[in-house]
Amino acid sequence: MWVPPEVREPVLLHAPTRKSVGYFGAVRLRDGKFIYAREEDKFNAQSCWQFLKQLRQKSLRSNKRVVIIIDNAKYHHALLHKAWREEAMPRFKLDFLPPYSPELNPIERVWKLTRRLCLHNVYFPKLDEVRETAERQFDQWSGGSSTLKKTMCDHIDTQLFMSSYISQCKIARY
Repeated sequence: MWVPPEVREPVLLHAPTRKSVGYFGAVRLRDGKFIYAREEDKFNAQSCWQFLKQLRQKSLRSNKRVVIIIDNAKYHHALLHKAWREEAMPRFKLDFLPPYSPELNPIERVWKLTRRLCLHNVYFPKLDEVRETAERQFDQWSGGSSTLKKTMCDHIDTQLFMSSYISQCKIARY
């Protein structure tokens, strides 16, 4: 940050910590309903499986086929839940994105929107306050959100276009 020499340097308040909190999340495209699960330790195969089971359980009520667009994190492919994924496959499918392409992952738009709406430029002296603020926003979205629906659908349309473009480029190069 650049500060003119005649101005005193600003004091930036921050909590000296490296603690963090992470979330698994999913948005139902039909109505923008948001489902999340907090992960306080670290993301791993067990916590991923728990969230996938939670998603599947909620999707059973609609009796519709579910496709989850998901990145290639190691715990998403874990052997721990491979048999479960294969058993659930016809009605509950994981669609893996190309490696190293977070810009194609629609849930990244939700995380960005969360930061912009309730976390950006706000000082939180305690991690619990960050958690409460984010979850308050998530709870508002849990009943359905036209904002999330529009955000996700616009991104999915772009992603499908880009995926077909990427495929065409790969075919053209070989």
